[in-house]
Amino acid sequence: MSSVKKFQVTFDCAEPERVARFWCEVLGYVVPPPPKGFDSWTDFDRAQPPEEQGAAFACVDPTGVGPRLFFQRVPEGKVVKNRVHLDVRVGTGLVGDERVAVLEAEAARLVALGATRVQLLVADEQNESCLAMQDVEGNEFCLD
Repeated sequence: MSSVKKFQVTFDCAEPERVARFWCEVLGYVVPPPPKGFDSWTDFDRAQPPEEQGAAFACVDPTGVGPRLFFQRVPEGKVVKNRVHLDVRVGTGLVGDERVAVLEAEAARLVALGATRVQLLVADEQNESCLAMQDVEGNEFCLD
């Protein structure tokens, strides 16, 4: 049996490019080069039928290690809590007050980018804290 080596995480959203660019800033991801024959993604987008313009956007880990993130426009708004969310690991190896300080600093950076702070969840059995947040369209994620 073969094992999966690469995967993509797909987000449903109203504004794919806006959400993708937010996640680029959060994760240090980049927008991949446009398809062959186009100087920019804007040029590519303008070449699409009107109903498909702005319908999707993607970003990638520049090291090639992390998964590709794909953002697709959907007509319905977000109504309930995500069933899957990303955990952004910023406090790895830290515990207690030092861990909380790192989470708070990163949360402040992300709030400046448009994220919303939801709740600090303090100290599980390994004395690890995490901070529940939402991206620019309300998709939940955790800083941990």
